[in-house]
This record gives sequence, C-alpha cells and structure tokens, in this order.
Amino acid sequence: MLKMIAVVTGGNKGIGLEICRQLASNEVMVILTARDEKRGTEAVENLKACGLSDIFFHQLDVTDSASIASLADYIKNKFGKLDILVNNAGVIGVIMDAESFTSLKLKSGEASEKAEMAKKVIKQTYETAEGCLRTNYYGPKQLSQALIPLLQLSGSARIVNVSSGLGQLKNVTNEWAREVLSDVDGLTEEKVDEVVSRYLQDAKQDLLESKGWSVLSAYVVSKAALNAYTRVLAKKFPNFGINSVTPGFCKTEMIFNNGHYTAEQGAKGPVKLALTVGDGPSGLFFFQTEETTFYHQISQDNSLNAPSMANEEQTDTKPNRENLSPAEEKCI
Repeated sequence: MLKMIAVVTGGNKGIGLEICRQLASNEVMVILTARDEKRGTEAVENLKACGLSDIFFHQLDVTDSASIASLADYIKNKFGKLDILVNNAGVIGVIMDAESFTSLKLKSGEASEKAEMAKKVIKQTYETAEGCLRTNYYGPKQLSQALIPLLQLSGSARIVNVSSGLGQLKNVTNEWAREVLSDVDGLTEEKVDEVVSRYLQDAKQDLLESKGWSVLSAYVVSKAALNAYTRVLAKKFPNFGINSVTPGFCKTEMIFNNGHYTAEQGAKGPVKLALTVGDGPSGLFFFQTEETTFYHQISQDNSLNAPSMANEEQTDTKPNRENLSPAEEKCI
C-alpha cells in the first residue's frame, strides 16, 4: 500500500513541527516546509534522529509565487501526487514584546474584552497588517490553488487550514465584513477577497478604529477570511475534505510561550483531520478534535458569548517522560 504524502507549511517549529512528527509517526511521508532553509533542515534532521525516516524538506515562502511554484514542481517530479496539505504557517501581525503580551494574561477569545489594555502594548502598522494578510490568507489560498492539481490525483485529498478562535465571526467587529462573511449561501472567493481588500485599504488610510475594526484586527480578519475560504473551497471541491481547525491557545514562540495547551496537544486536531479518509467532514470548523461553529454563539438573552471553550480543561495528553533519556525526551 502506497503511503500518503503530506505538505506542512511552517513545519520547523511549534505546532507545525508537531504536526509533522505526528503525521510521520502515522506512516505518512511528510514534506516539511519552512521559509528559513537552515531551520527547516535542522528540524528534519532532528525528526530523522528520532527514527522518522520519511521526512523531506523543501524551502517555502507562502508569500512568494515563485517559491510556491518551485514546491509544486518538486512534489510533481518526486512524488507524482499529493494527499494532504496542512496550511499552518502564520504570523500574528503586530509588534509587541514578551513582557507586555504576558501582562495581558489573555485567554483564547478574549481580545475584544481586553481591547483597551491591548491597545497600550500592541502596535499594528499597515506593514504588519499587510504582512499578516499575505501570510495567513493569501498564502494558504495561493498554495492551495497551486497544489490542487496534485491533490486531485489522490483518492482521499485533504486540506487542513490551521486557524484560530479569533477568526470566528463574533470577533469581526466591522458590521459590513461580518455580514459578508456570514452569508454562507452567497459567499464567494471574490467576496472574501473584497473584505480583505477593504480592510487593508482602511488600514492604509488609518481608518481602522473609525471603521469599527478591533485591536488585533489584521490577525482576526486573516483567520476569518481563511475560514470563509475553507467553506468556499469545500463547495468547489466536494470530493475533498477541506476544514479549518483551531489548535487552541497553545504555548508557541509566536505568543512567547503563553497559552493553555502544548504544541503536541494543539497538533492533534489538524492531524486527525489530515488522516480522516473516506466520507469525512468538509467545510467545517473544529476546536482541536471537536466540531464547533464559524459563528458567534447567542445566549438566551441574545448577548454575544465568547467561542465555546468546553474542551479548555482537557487533560494533558503528553507522553510520560519518566525514565526517559535526554535523547528519547527530545523525540516526543
């Protein structure tokens, strides 16, 4: 039986690295991609040192069309097809330091509630906003489009978009944008692009606050747009399994190792979706391994609630590290 072939973007560290490790541990051939060739190569070498042999590295900048084309050619020539694409690479789109961010003591979904505090420690410029949208939305979109011909050669194609609870529509504070992205029946790629384009126009003209965009708005818009594109793509390719998933508020370098979950725990949802074969879910949004909603939740008094975090208290599923050597500990 031929092994499945997977591409994971942003695979050199954090959740991306864990996704690579868990997929490879499930007999999947993994193409680990990263923008930094040195770090990506080191990540592959470390995984191979742990006994995971079917891991390959290819440099990828998801914001660069030539880099995307190079990866597509590499996969076509070396493997002939692709089964799994995990769009994991992402940036937060603001300037901040570890001490300031940690002082916010944010919980997942709390950006709106602590907006005034966040304004004092988080700086968002047009350049950071544009970079965020290019990496978190346009990058996965362009990469998916480039690799779909190879995914169509698979008998069980899967696209997993690693998103965020902040991308749920309750966090899109601009009313027009929220209405557009909420219209599932009328949603198109062009409409999603229009939301992103208008947001960037407002950012360039320094109109974010007056137009009702929230703090961390670039990240929120990028993930909401990615979620919307997930739904659009799932309709266009009904034979694929295409879903968005939030790994939860994980301890990663991007947020200075704050968070409630380990990278190992955060990777479980994307990996489960990637490994689902046959008539699996598509066009849906998951919190870790459980299906949730793209929308806000309405309480009985019609007030807005934060995204459901019912699984927030899951037990730590990390392997038992007792009696392990340093080398063994590095491999789990």
